[in-house]
Amino acid sequence: MSRSARTTTAALTSLATAAAAAVVLSGGAAASPASAAAGCGVLFDDFHYSSPADAAFGSAGWTTRNDVGSPGVPGARWLTSNITFPAVGGERVAQLAATTDGSAAGTTHAELYQNQLRFFEGTYASRVRFTDAPDSGPDGDHVNETYFTISPLRYDRDPLYSELDFSEYLPNGGWGGAQANYQTSWYTYWNSPTWDGLRTSTAQNRSLAGWHDIVTQVSGGHVKYYIDGVLTADHTTDAQGNPVYPRTPMSINYNMWFIDTAGHTSGTSAYTEQVDWTYYAGNQVVAPADAVAQAGQYRSAGTSHVDTVTGCTTPTTPPTTTKPTTPTTPTTPTTPSQPANCSAASEWDWGTVYLEGQRVKHHAHLWQANWWTQGSEPGLTAQWRDLGPC
Repeated sequence: MSRSARTTTAALTSLATAAAAAVVLSGGAAASPASAAAGCGVLFDDFHYSSPADAAFGSAGWTTRNDVGSPGVPGARWLTSNITFPAVGGERVAQLAATTDGSAAGTTHAELYQNQLRFFEGTYASRVRFTDAPDSGPDGDHVNETYFTISPLRYDRDPLYSELDFSEYLPNGGWGGAQANYQTSWYTYWNSPTWDGLRTSTAQNRSLAGWHDIVTQVSGGHVKYYIDGVLTADHTTDAQGNPVYPRTPMSINYNMWFIDTAGHTSGTSAYTEQVDWTYYAGNQVVAPADAVAQAGQYRSAGTSHVDTVTGCTTPTTPPTTTKPTTPTTPTTPTTPSQPANCSAASEWDWGTVYLEGQRVKHHAHLWQANWWTQGSEPGLTAQWRDLGPC
């Protein structure tokens, strides 16, 4: 749900197969903090940055969104300025802000994400502060506070599409329901003729205001979600038997946005979500308590950023796809198989800013920007959609 219904149709690129020394996950067995650096490496970041303009922020692989587009309120802006790094309890945190006055022009969202598709099996963890009420202005807006991984959708009903919503917190409800926190694992989705998707979801209908340790283990065909050490969901397939276990590498994302403006009453309301740290152990099953402890060890040692993530992009335990006997939707994909007209497109340039809808040539393919982008290579990131070979 975090971005599926919107503009994430970009190309996937074949990534190198991991070396034979990759550690095979054993479904549910916990690795100790001392062994968490094995497997396919570790990402740890405690967001010790001054601003998104900090050179270290970009060097660490982080990007902010700065454009207009889906998801959320049509016409709302996604602003880099909505990402800040205030000090909380003596430590810097990443803070996402979303504001609305009830109009599209007066609504802003926030997103930051790792700009390469290199996160797959293993353990994901983050300490996140959710809020039930705005920092200022009237309460009641349908705001979504998120932490998730995602891959691009190459075409409608793409069977390789992968998305894991570790947490989508709706403190004031939305999508026709009351207050809830969702964990959702996706098989695929489609935009035409109307948007829909195949996934399985679990919800907690209670307040999650405050700091929480969100941990997810991706191993052996199971996606296990934990909140503060408590198992909340174990996802394997959707209702039709399709695997919701990821099938391709993903990016790590946080965003905050308004589902609609139906809950707004008056004035301008400003909401925030904060992230203390993020952690990923590639190809390792790390117990929730150990993942949190490992983050604490990095911080105690004065280490604010570690990134040793390597390949390991082929599933160690490929899930079996069970096709429904009677498809609920047409299954013929609209793959870009015909040669694209590349004559009017220029070659992609790393330093050029591209706006939503602009087209470029890169590696003998035509690509279209899904939203504002600069420095994100077509085929490696979600900012681009593959329109076919030239």
